[in-house]
Amino acid sequence: MGYIQIIFLSFIFSVSACSSMYYSGLEKIGIPKRDVMVHRVEKARDTQEETKEQFKSALAQFTAVTNFKGGDLEATYNKLNSEYEASVNKADEVKKRISDIEDVSEALFNEWENEIQQYSNPSLKRSSQNKLSATKVQYRQLITAMKNAEAKIEPILAVFKDQVMFMKHNLNAHAISSLKEELGSIKSDVSSLIASMEKSINEANAFIKTMEK
Repeated sequence: MGYIQIIFLSFIFSVSACSSMYYSGLEKIGIPKRDVMVHRVEKARDTQEETKEQFKSALAQFTAVTNFKGGDLEATYNKLNSEYEASVNKADEVKKRISDIEDVSEALFNEWENEIQQYSNPSLKRSSQNKLSATKVQYRQLITAMKNAEAKIEPILAVFKDQVMFMKHNLNAHAISSLKEELGSIKSDVSSLIASMEKSINEANAFIKTMEK
């Protein structure tokens, strides 16, 4: 793919795409659905990597708050709230990336299935059908892993939000005590999320390799 195509692809990635006209327009300038799909999986993988690091950062900040020994508790709250808001933003981005992949995959697989019916050579038709079936299997593994990881995000954000709001409303030792009680559970949930993210990232890398063959 040329430099101009890559730049253009990066630009159109942020545009809502849900029609055959959209993908047809890309193909007219040399960007097939296959390339769009690979690009979106790459972006989703990168976003999950960033999200994993963000939740690690948020956990570190929550842990630091439990060791608060005195000082400006409001400033501490502000740091905690910033980590929470950054985590929410990453969660929203993960959701969008998955939706974008699902959109292009539907278009790609529909096109592939329609084109298979146009083969006159039985051997080539069978080979293409086998390739499509294998690609669909890997795609289902990928999207399942991504959604499993995404499903672990919201419960953690709910706990983050509760603790951040409680600290905002109290700004005292009681708020610190409440967070200490939840910290063990938060650490466990974040560890589980990170493990799921890593599995999803590995699935994305495997899928990209398959699509690039």
